[in-house]
Amino acid sequence: MQWGGRFGAGPAAVMQAINVSIGFDRKLWQQDITGSRAHAAMLGAQGILSATDVAAIDEGLAAIAEEIEAGRFGFIDALEDIHTNIEVRLTERIGEAARRLHTARSRNDQVATDFKLWVRGAIDDVSAQVKDLMRALAERAAAHAASVMPGFTHLQTAQPVTFGHHLLAYVEMLSRDAGRLADARARLNECPLGAAALAGTSFPIDRQMTAQTLGFERPTANSLDSVSDRDFALEYLSALSILAMHLSRFAEEIIIWCSSPYRLISLSDAFTTGSSIMPQKRNPDAAELTRAKTGRIFGALLGLLTVMKGLPMAYAKDMQEDKEPVFDATDAISLCLAATAGMVRDMQADTARMAALAGSGFSTATDLADWLVRVLGMPFRDAHHVTGRIVKLAEDQGVELAHVKLADMQAVEPRITEAVYKVLTVEASVASRTSYGGTAPVRVAAAAAKWLEVLA
Repeated sequence: MQWGGRFGAGPAAVMQAINVSIGFDRKLWQQDITGSRAHAAMLGAQGILSATDVAAIDEGLAAIAEEIEAGRFGFIDALEDIHTNIEVRLTERIGEAARRLHTARSRNDQVATDFKLWVRGAIDDVSAQVKDLMRALAERAAAHAASVMPGFTHLQTAQPVTFGHHLLAYVEMLSRDAGRLADARARLNECPLGAAALAGTSFPIDRQMTAQTLGFERPTANSLDSVSDRDFALEYLSALSILAMHLSRFAEEIIIWCSSPYRLISLSDAFTTGSSIMPQKRNPDAAELTRAKTGRIFGALLGLLTVMKGLPMAYAKDMQEDKEPVFDATDAISLCLAATAGMVRDMQADTARMAALAGSGFSTATDLADWLVRVLGMPFRDAHHVTGRIVKLAEDQGVELAHVKLADMQAVEPRITEAVYKVLTVEASVASRTSYGGTAPVRVAAAAAKWLEVLA
């Protein structure tokens, strides 16, 4: 056991191992430098720092950013975190002026600001990927506005729909995900910098200036809340969790559609893998891994909720555990979005197979019931009963509804005429669903066109 046993340097080594965060919070280097430059500029504007010190700090931080970007920066574990690593390096470069940078701020408001900036950027990146996936789905939906496929409830054939209609359902889901991300971004867009450790500062700082420089709408209103709040990270993870759930549902459908009993779509070798012993297999591993990574994202949310649930005001070191789950969930959702968009653009629909299965399971039974109501004036509950008897006839004869003889239908309901057969095809069924939001090809084409215009 690495930290076990009775050895003299043990506690210090254990403390360093549990306390150090530079291994993961180095991701915040850009945000830390950006926040420090804004803070220094404000201190200069308020006369708290001299113009000479501000210029030295700004030039030094810009040079450190270039070092990190070029891979020349030596991160030091003993310095604990990204903030100290940068501050020590700044002191090496510019001397005494670097020691004045921390005036009127604390590590507490500094890290909260850095983390908010990072999450805000992550929301923008993820939102762009969500919209790209929506565009991919809308493009395929437009191409398959009239491609008939079976619609399911309880994974049983229910009514015919079009493939385009099915894909647009996920566009609607994703649009809500984009909305949740936008809401989370709007709510987090308040700047904690200047709250200091927990009580504010006695220096005459201008928090409005700092907030504006960093692109925040306003400074946070309460210094205690400023440093202890991680709602923004929790809300972001919550939005990612719902998004991941939607991606997982779609991944499950891709897996089902690719399976041998269905064979509604196929994926190329770009998004499938082979079997180690079965040469005929093409496994939809990209979809399966998208489905699986949902668990990681859910776990990140639950983990951070658990970290935060028992913390009193204001800051506690527990909050160091906020970043890794957010970083990991962001990496996971970004990969899943890229994989899903790739599969959507890659998949090939077997429209003949879709149409054949669309008519199975007496899927036009509701159309028959609707015809009985519309043409014969029958109450729907009576029409439902009559249709059920005709379905039983078809089942006993081993034929689909469209192949039940008129005389047999009339034995159940004498008023049925030859005209009934016009509504019993899957094409007629989907064409009739012209209500707003329905699966009629004309509706699907219009909805796909609307989304493509919105997403252009």
